[in-house]
Amino acid sequence: MKTYSKILVAVSALFTWIVIGTLLFHRLEAWSWVQAFYFSVATITTVGYGDLYPTTDLSRILVSFYILSGVSISLVSLTVIGSGLLAKHEKDFLQRAKNSLFGKKK
Repeated sequence: MKTYSKILVAVSALFTWIVIGTLLFHRLEAWSWVQAFYFSVATITTVGYGDLYPTTDLSRILVSFYILSGVSISLVSLTVIGSGLLAKHEKDFLQRAKNSLFGKKK
């Protein structure tokens, strides 16, 4: 799988998980869309300001699974994105170094 495809899958997975959380928390907690989105992002990035929190047992159980899955998805996604960008920069750097040492091939 090419680097661009891996990055696209990683971004899609992260975006999808945030959308799922936003829909879930909007429905379960009757939060506004903005509050639900904010809670989803704050939760999977482990920020957790504490200004919003689940209020029912069902929400607490689902948030527990959301956290475990979301933190994993975000870590893997950010690793894939970062690795892909670093690999591209490394390739470009090595190509420039090769060209400067050995001259450009025509």
